Amino acid sequence: MPRLFTGIKIPTAICEQLSLIQFGLLGARWIDAHDFHITLRFIGDVDDDLATDLVDGYAQITANPFIIQLKSVGVFGRDRPRMIWAGVVNSAPLEQLYSAHEIKSQRLGLKAEGRKFIPHVTLARFKDGQVGDVGAYLIDQNQFQSLEFEVNSFELYSARSSKGGGPYIIEQSYDLNGLL
Repeated sequence: MPRLFTGIKIPTAICEQLSLIQFGLLGARWIDAHDFHITLRFIGDVDDDLATDLVDGYAQITANPFIIQLKSVGVFGRDRPRMIWAGVVNSAPLEQLYSAHEIKSQRLGLKAEGRKFIPHVTLARFKDGQVGDVGAYLIDQNQFQSLEFEVNSFELYSARSSKGGGPYIIEQSYDLNGLL
């Protein structure tokens, strides 16, 4: 039973920029640059029949390529930090692509996503609340800004059944070559 999600692969040049800010935080489990992505839709563990339906269904999503940029860093879990991330500059085309994933996912039988869509790239996770000075790290890195990059595809990924997930495997890639 695969654990699946859809996402946008981060280009190598942007991965290199992100990896340069992965330091100086005690207790951080830094994510491997190869696994950097922006999650569009977490799917979870599904049976093989639904996985096949998802592969075919996501192929029906159409969108034009678009430009995005990563900017600043943040944290999920303010009182007890769980994750450090790089944010994505607001993007209407990204929001539309997310919405198309959500609609298609529900039509294929998945429950509605209960969380608000906050596009980001996970940089680090924390285990057992053992963290260094997250506030100082956020202040030091809040000027982070990546190069702009074109999103011309999205991917269907599979992950291990473990906390932290990676390494991730691209199961299918879908080109963006049409209108939403």
